[in-house]
Amino acid sequence: MSYQPSEKRYQSMPYKRSGKSGLKLPAVSLGLWHNFGYYDQFENCRNIIKTAFDNGVTHIDLANNYGPPPGSAEENFGRILHSDFRDHRDELIISSKAGYTMWDGPYGDWGTKKYLVSSLDQSLKRMKLDYVDIFYHHRPDPETPLEETMAALDLIVRQGKALYVGISNYQAPEAKKAIQMLKQMGTPVIIHQPKYSMFERWVEGGLLDVLEEEGIGCIPFSPLAQGLLTDKYLHGIPADSRVVKIGDSLTESNITPETIEKIKKLNDLAKQRGQKLAHMALSWILKDDRITSVLVGASKPEQLLDSLNCLSNTKFTQEELNIIDGILK
Repeated sequence: MSYQPSEKRYQSMPYKRSGKSGLKLPAVSLGLWHNFGYYDQFENCRNIIKTAFDNGVTHIDLANNYGPPPGSAEENFGRILHSDFRDHRDELIISSKAGYTMWDGPYGDWGTKKYLVSSLDQSLKRMKLDYVDIFYHHRPDPETPLEETMAALDLIVRQGKALYVGISNYQAPEAKKAIQMLKQMGTPVIIHQPKYSMFERWVEGGLLDVLEEEGIGCIPFSPLAQGLLTDKYLHGIPADSRVVKIGDSLTESNITPETIEKIKKLNDLAKQRGQKLAHMALSWILKDDRITSVLVGASKPEQLLDSLNCLSNTKFTQEELNIIDGILK
């Protein structure tokens, strides 16, 4: 039997315009950074996407190198899109990115026009799409002139390969330059995707102010600090954690006794608010009016449904905010 999405899918999800653009995104978006590669169960991937859409999560966030291996997340998502969502493409916001290493040689990394255009062409083939809704430059390139990178994004929109463009991992000064360049070209940046969580607050040092001034949306990634801001690490490192399984940027050296103590105190406050720690951590980001949406990952449908519980309480008293700041100092 073919997939029939829930008729109630838009009833409980809030949607918000991305900055001053007309594009609305769900408060919670689904990122396919991990759990959608060749090594993952395809039926589980399908069920996660269906669960997302059934609950109003219309934005699916990818990048050229998501997997593992690189490219496999886009390929698997493309299969799911065409098997289950062929009649619902226009209800989805699909984003991709390029900026990290994707293939060998001098043209498979960073921010040249050659790389960005070639990479997006490959992404569209993997997903069997004519266009993506948002295409990001994934990280600043210290060698390629910013004008070339931004001109590539402008070209991509004019070619019809993306409807909107965004930037990711740009610090405030370079973000401001990029935003102003693209505005002059006639292809405004509509969104910035930075790393932001209770444990990673650099965006508060100017970037959020720039985005507010320029009318740009913000969609943070790693809002749970790669799992630290959950109850998973309250009692040490579990055998099925990403620290053990993936061994990426979150390592055992990140999980110090001091960090565990902070997590426990935050967890106590979350309980007082009637929330899980993960729910509070997501709510804490969404409390800021400058935030358009927050990206979450999921290894199974139930995990995504659990994350959506953060929407039930996104208000914080000043006392609660002071307690959180005191814990995190």
